[in-house]
Amino acid sequence: MSKAPFQDIQLGQHRVGPSHPPLIIAELSGNHDQSLDKALAMIDAAAAAGAQAVKLQTYTADTMTLDIDTGEFYIEDKNSLWHGTTLYKLYQIAYTPWDWHQAIFERAKSHGMLAFSTPFDLTAVDFLESLDVPCYKIASFENIDHPLLAAVAKTGKPVIMSTGMASQSELAESVEVLRANGCKDLILLKCTSNYPARPVDANLLTIPHLAQLFQCQAGLSDHTTGIGVSVAAVALGATVIEKHFVLDRSEGGVDAEFSLEPNELKQLVEETAKAKVALGQVNYGCTEKEIASRKHRRSLYIAADLKAGDKLTTENLRAIRPGLGLPPKYLSMLLGKTVTKDVARGTAMSWDLV
Repeated sequence: MSKAPFQDIQLGQHRVGPSHPPLIIAELSGNHDQSLDKALAMIDAAAAAGAQAVKLQTYTADTMTLDIDTGEFYIEDKNSLWHGTTLYKLYQIAYTPWDWHQAIFERAKSHGMLAFSTPFDLTAVDFLESLDVPCYKIASFENIDHPLLAAVAKTGKPVIMSTGMASQSELAESVEVLRANGCKDLILLKCTSNYPARPVDANLLTIPHLAQLFQCQAGLSDHTTGIGVSVAAVALGATVIEKHFVLDRSEGGVDAEFSLEPNELKQLVEETAKAKVALGQVNYGCTEKEIASRKHRRSLYIAADLKAGDKLTTENLRAIRPGLGLPPKYLSMLLGKTVTKDVARGTAMSWDLV
């Protein structure tokens, strides 16, 4: 039986759940441009920005597709970031060499970061198990690959799965496969599988629905530009935010267009944490910090010097700041009454004056 959506999940040294700031995952993807030095520099920069986790993708061109340069294996869509190349060549450029994984994971761990990956086939699962990863991520395009889901679930480790493109019934099947094969800790990420994605297509209201429907934590894998959509997701209960990361968009990179630079990742960490703490709880009346502000409310004050026996009028009794007099709601009750003693202009109105 899965945990209720409000219970924490342990991912490595990090606890994830509604009682904590959202877990921010920096996705390296292929933005390292086939340079291990750049990949390690990305880890350092993500850690400095405050990201708690870093994620790789574990595949080769041969485990992803066939080396064919025609038909559906050629990217003809002129709106695609990768128009004009083949799937095989794209994955050759974008993949992270498997012999880099351990060095990258160790660098991340040296910063206290959670480090894990997305496997795309069974050989990748076996390889990641040899590195003893603390959890697994399932990509949107693989969320219908039941044999892959079963293999990941059988490791007994927590699973984070993106939901892009999947219908409700497809997700139900996938979640059932995961749970039937031993997955106890599951986090589903709302995802729009378009690059870059438009905010109008984010449909963030799905996040709390996912959590209730599948009784698990829910978050966001965000392919929009900027951080606004991610901040909004936290306000709707997202416990995990995944964003692609790049050192410098101007240098290019396969996913650079919809990836955050270090200063933007830092803003994401800070602003999502603010959004989380700002949710607070249902509250009326003064907070602790507002108590001192009550004296600056409006209240009733004598606005002219009065002699005993003078009547109160709208000219000599006014609702002004500060708030040390009677509340303004008593103005109509007091008008026309006489004061019992001499009263100086600027005196806070009280019942003993009438």
